Amino acid sequence: MVSKSIRESHILLFSIFVAGLCSIIYELLIATTGAYFLGDSITQFSLTIGVYMAAMGIGSYFSRFVPDKPLLAYFIGFELALALLGGLSVPLLYFSYAYGLPLQAISILLTTLIGILIGLEIPLLSRLMEKHYALKANLANVLSIDYFGALLATLLFPFLFLPWLGVFKTALSFGLMNLSIALLLLWYFIDHISPNRRKVLRLTLVLVSLILVLCLFASKQLTYLWQSQIYDDRVVHSEQTPYQQIVLTRHKDDIRLYLNGGLQFSSIDEYRYHEALIHPAMVRHGNAKRILILGGGDGLAARELLKYPQLESITLVDLDPAVARLAQTNHNLTTLNKHSLSDPKVTIIHQDAYVFVEQSEQLFDIIFIDLPDPKAINLARLYSQQFYQLVKTRLPNNGIVVTQATSPFFAKQAFWSINNTLSAAGFAHTLPYHLNVPSFGEWGFVMACNLICSNHQLLPVNTRYYRPENDPQLFIFTPDISANNEKVSTLDEPNVLHYYLQGWKYWN
Repeated sequence: MVSKSIRESHILLFSIFVAGLCSIIYELLIATTGAYFLGDSITQFSLTIGVYMAAMGIGSYFSRFVPDKPLLAYFIGFELALALLGGLSVPLLYFSYAYGLPLQAISILLTTLIGILIGLEIPLLSRLMEKHYALKANLANVLSIDYFGALLATLLFPFLFLPWLGVFKTALSFGLMNLSIALLLLWYFIDHISPNRRKVLRLTLVLVSLILVLCLFASKQLTYLWQSQIYDDRVVHSEQTPYQQIVLTRHKDDIRLYLNGGLQFSSIDEYRYHEALIHPAMVRHGNAKRILILGGGDGLAARELLKYPQLESITLVDLDPAVARLAQTNHNLTTLNKHSLSDPKVTIIHQDAYVFVEQSEQLFDIIFIDLPDPKAINLARLYSQQFYQLVKTRLPNNGIVVTQATSPFFAKQAFWSINNTLSAAGFAHTLPYHLNVPSFGEWGFVMACNLICSNHQLLPVNTRYYRPENDPQLFIFTPDISANNEKVSTLDEPNVLHYYLQGWKYWN
């Protein structure tokens, strides 16, 4: 028969494991949500980790002032506060963003408060376990189990919780899991707590449980309500994937796609963007048959390419299967992309663009890079010299590459850095060009080739915006958006990321 002392130690060890699991999850949730809404994942994760660790140190220091006599009651009270604050962390960040509150400041405040509460946990649990283990064994048990819980959290978060629950429900679920520590300790050690404190803790436990459970059951309605505040138009599809948050909105005939809160296109004017991306290179090549699209999971670039009868194949590489699936099944998108992703000429590969280009042995007549802006380090690598050098190896001598290159007006330095980086990658010629897309403003592209790519053929397809006779106008830059010796971007020095964030911070 298991002794009472062993049962007590097992319950405390379980509490340590759950504490370690929840502590890392809260940290990841706050940083991830901040990156969704504010971009610049490096800054968000660095701030969160740094503030979190410092706050844990503060909590650990102040644990010395928690008296021994009602130590268990204090610990349960801290766990209740942590469950409530951690569980509501993401809902509070959603609320802050939706209603225009200072999200960065609130994120830091939440991180600090949660970090202090977590910093209190391990010292207090260690003190509660003193009677069960010698100091050496006690520290070894507490720290090893806490670290193992943290490891499990980092493995489960990206592969299980984020894709299946999303950040909103994950926060509330782990708030309830954190609550299990308080519930278990209050139930098992009820006789060690004075009647008055017992009554207060029970009432608080019920109240926190009700708040978290109600928020969890109403999560769909709450996210819809707050998304209605974030997005101007009616949300018709919302999905959290392991890679990003996908939102589709509709207002009358205007369909808009957002990834992590960033607008990808508006159906009213997307044809201007996609025609400018595709047709200048197609008419310059004259006989492109094998095409590679990196990104473009919405199928709109493929739609433009399929207008060319000589085309033999389109290989589309997009990391997130959910985007292409939505573009193949949602009637709003299939109407817009004319079912391009279901065309037999189109092969869809779900893989990181860098990895695909590095591992592929195929050659393509033209490579179109239709990826999100370089607003995070994982995206900036796809605008690096090393990446463009790899792209160059996938082209024949007369091959052409075209990349979207953000706005030469709003992020002028980032735009010209992309141009200069393509030159540094070894392309003989680069042709930067731009146009006005009302939803985005002034938008830019860079075309690069090894042979002369200025001669162009007659346009053999129907378009709404692009005409060869208007082609020269795209390549004219006024002095206010012209180059100024911007640095090349590399994997080691992602200058395009710094240029991009610096440029857009004045306009967001």
